[in-house]
Order: sequence, then C-alpha cells, then structure tokens
Amino acid sequence: MAEREDADRESSLPPRSWSPDEERSLRLWIALARCYATVSREVATRIADYGLTAPQFGILEALYHLGPLSLGDLAEKLLVTGGNITYVMDRLESQGLVTRERSGEDRRVILARLTDEGAGLIRETFPGHAAFIRELTGDLTREEQETLRALLKKWGRGLAEGRQHPQG
Repeated sequence: MAEREDADRESSLPPRSWSPDEERSLRLWIALARCYATVSREVATRIADYGLTAPQFGILEALYHLGPLSLGDLAEKLLVTGGNITYVMDRLESQGLVTRERSGEDRRVILARLTDEGAGLIRETFPGHAAFIRELTGDLTREEQETLRALLKKWGRGLAEGRQHPQG
C-alpha cells in the first residue's frame, strides 16, 4: 500500500528540471541544514540548563578564552549582527556577568570584559559543555570528525573568499 502511495505521489509531481550535480548539491545542503538545526537545538537546550541562551553562552565563552574583545569582534566571531550583540550584552550586563568600557586606544571602540562572576560561571560550565559536544559528535570517529571539519572549513573559506561560481 505504501509503495502505491509513493508511486502515486511521485507521478503527480512536476518533472525535475535540475541536473544530477544540482540534486547532489541540494541533498548536501538539506543534510547540512537538518544536522545544524538538530545540533543547535540540542546545544541550546543544554545551555538553558545554565540559565543562559546560546548567544549569551557564546559571548561568555569567547571572552573567557580570548580575553576582552570589541563588540564588533564579538559579532564577527559569533556570526551575529551588531544589534544582536548589543541586546545580548545588555542582558549579560544586567546579570552582572560582563562590563563594557571604551577602548583606551580608540574611544569609538567598546570593549566587552567578563566580570569575576561571569568568569566563574563560564569556568564552571564550560567543562560540561565541552563534554556534551564530545557526546554529540560521538557517532563519528576521530578521523571522520577531522575530515568533516576540514571539508566544512574548505567550503566556508571558498565562499568567504568570494570564489566565482557558475550561474547555471
């Protein structure tokens, strides 16, 4: 019965007008998007256990591991807009986890710094976060993880460099 329903559905669909290469690329994109959505959901749920959102945790983690950063650098590292960084920083500052101050070198630049409380929170939660990420990647061998990482970096760098792609 299910086979007949599948055949009926497929026969009612418009013919595909894209190439096998385009089909492969579309399937890759879908797999990547679904994987990212699943991983993001899992990570956000775990981070919520710490009383934080994923963007808040990202800021605390970046400041903890990299030291004080300008709001622009934070936005770039976390792949979010300046407006979103400002909003998240407002929330973190109201919780006493970060401070903002003008740079001594360039008064136009606002630097974000962890407070002692913020540093303590990320110091306490990061080991569990790292272990959780290790668990999430556990379906892949070490070699597969390294290969996937290298491939994703290669793809991302190619796009970032503005490589010209054929326009079908």
